[in-house]
Amino acid sequence: MNSIDYAQKTSWYKIPEITKDVDTFYVYATEYIMSSFEEGAPDYATLDNAEMLQGVATEYMEHATTFEDATNVFVPYYRQAGMKHGGNVSMKTGDFSVALIGMPYDDITAALDYYFENCNGGRPFIIAGHSQGSAMVLLLLRTYFKDHPEYYERMVAAYAIGFSVTKDYLAANPHLKFAAGESDTGVIIAWNTEGPKNVETNAHNVVVLPGTMSINPLNWKLDETYAPASLNLGSLVLNEKNGEYEIKSIGIDAQINLARGVVVVTNGPVIEAPEELIQYFGRDCYHGQDYTFFYNNIKANVAKRIAAYMNSAK
Repeated sequence: MNSIDYAQKTSWYKIPEITKDVDTFYVYATEYIMSSFEEGAPDYATLDNAEMLQGVATEYMEHATTFEDATNVFVPYYRQAGMKHGGNVSMKTGDFSVALIGMPYDDITAALDYYFENCNGGRPFIIAGHSQGSAMVLLLLRTYFKDHPEYYERMVAAYAIGFSVTKDYLAANPHLKFAAGESDTGVIIAWNTEGPKNVETNAHNVVVLPGTMSINPLNWKLDETYAPASLNLGSLVLNEKNGEYEIKSIGIDAQINLARGVVVVTNGPVIEAPEELIQYFGRDCYHGQDYTFFYNNIKANVAKRIAAYMNSAK
């Protein structure tokens, strides 16, 4: 297996100019999706996989820009697990992240080594992702950052949105803590978004594991306190007419279902998903909207946690 040279700019989707006091290292979600189901498709994406490259650009706009106002955002390319392979591994083992051990993990740890040694300059940082990227973040927190406490102590927070932080995971890693509110630092922030039918039918969802936890991105509570759409500061929506992204109020509320461990949106739009994906996520899943539904709330929360971190560091 050839390693990726992260000293090359072409190995990164984004290496920013340093204009902020805090960085974000963002790991993208599964973007090698539909082409992974093609006959003879490899289990892991090559770095020139067209679907992945296009997906990363879209994901940066829809997810990683929530960190842009407050941080310098770094995004490495990596050879990720395809949706078909990751989904099959999850079906067999109960955990998608098993598919990340090996090449994807080795790529991201090499990117982190390069980042910390050549780009970070001792600044505090956020590590963030979505879906497969968040599974990677959780894998890194219990391995890489445990082995590098000198880095870990500068972590403002970890946004592992769109994957499961389970009670077993936290019990096995007592150095890690789940967020308890809107401004605590050094913690993991996570949720999975679903519609009511997924909950009512106990639909299979590859990113929702037994014993998972969610924090409500509208009221930053861990209980079932309902957060009405009036608390939503704005969702990110693509204007189909002009191809531009807009911040709009689309009536998105949020309430945690503790039994399933997810955030339930009761009035979300109908989103038609390919059958290949419904088998992994259920018919009433808002996995692809984990960031966009709560876009401005995430952006405000990032700023709040950074302010808290900076105040505590004085």
